[in-house]
Amino acid sequence: MNNIYENNMRFLPLLKFLDKYKKLLIILITLIMLSAISLFIFFQIKNTNNIKAAEFYTQWETESSKSEPNIEILDEIFTNIETKYSGTGYYKTVLLNKANLELNQEKLGNALESFDKLIKITDGFNGNKIYNKISRISAARILLTNERYDDALKMISSYSSSDTNAFIHELTGDILLKQNKIQLAIDQYQIASQKYSDESSRSIVEIKIANIGK
Repeated sequence: MNNIYENNMRFLPLLKFLDKYKKLLIILITLIMLSAISLFIFFQIKNTNNIKAAEFYTQWETESSKSEPNIEILDEIFTNIETKYSGTGYYKTVLLNKANLELNQEKLGNALESFDKLIKITDGFNGNKIYNKISRISAARILLTNERYDDALKMISSYSSSDTNAFIHELTGDILLKQNKIQLAIDQYQIASQKYSDESSRSIVEIKIANIGK
């Protein structure tokens, strides 16, 4: 009997605690359960969206790889994936492909718009650095072609450090040269020349330097 009494007394503080905070505990348990259910639903929806987005991505790849892709079909596929599944990685890939396709077709205005979209959704800490960099470089080249030199420089300004890839220094040099900032352009070309590992790219930059002032 003493053992039973001692065991009951041992749990008495716990029972008092449960009785005192039972409403709070019920609310806490309910919130945990709701959070778990919401998280499960979120991942289920995300998985379903990825599966459906993958189907549109496959359709896009099939059509765009043709020698003469049907633009109307591509536009319809893109509209579907953009309006319904823009939060998926497949949308980013299709958007990049669309921008490059427009660039190859010399639709520079459309390509620039597509690259701008991709820059916005891949910017920031949780963005996609690779897609963002590709988009910024491509957009800068279009802006350079359109003689929007300040905008072109601004587009790649975040990569203007000494740790930047050689081709970005070369592109920066091309833009500065168009602005008649000769010495600054030469400086960028020289950095690019030092950074290029292949002889062909280095030779092209050296030719650009040699042609300045002729």
